[in-house]
Amino acid sequence: MSASITTVSIWFIPVLIAFILMYATYKQVPTYETFVEGAKEGFDLAISIIPYLVGMLVAISVFRASGAMEALIEAVKPFLQAVGVPPEIVPLAMIRPISGTGALGMTTDLIATYGPDSFIGRLASTMQGSTDTTLYVLTVYFGAVGIKKMGDALKVGLLADIVGIIASILIVSYVFAY
Repeated sequence: MSASITTVSIWFIPVLIAFILMYATYKQVPTYETFVEGAKEGFDLAISIIPYLVGMLVAISVFRASGAMEALIEAVKPFLQAVGVPPEIVPLAMIRPISGTGALGMTTDLIATYGPDSFIGRLASTMQGSTDTTLYVLTVYFGAVGIKKMGDALKVGLLADIVGIIASILIVSYVFAY
């Protein structure tokens, strides 16, 4: 069973791309020209999001360098310990809605420090998969397409992140209780 899943996952993307190209050729769509036009639009979009990306990265750096994150962790540490949540997971929970790469780095760090089979390692991995980079998406992609009113999307995105964080804590606590 495992070998067949591995084979399917290795071949799925190339077969899908080949199918799309053959179908486009069958429908007489100029595939190469369409690809080049899409690549040009993608490049233009990448250039247009750079200011938003730089602004967000500067804000993250200032927040971490100022010591605000450490102060917040120390403030909530007694509460977290009382409910059985390791305080080491707080930076990941805070950074994940902001930066996927930063959160991945923190997850890697937590797994390297505590081990992949530890409660913290499992919780970090589950949290990484249960939340999204809400502020990154809003800042970069909404900014690139010119959406100015993003208040409702921000509320819903952050609510989904909070639910994902809480659910990951509850599920990992229940499934991997020692």
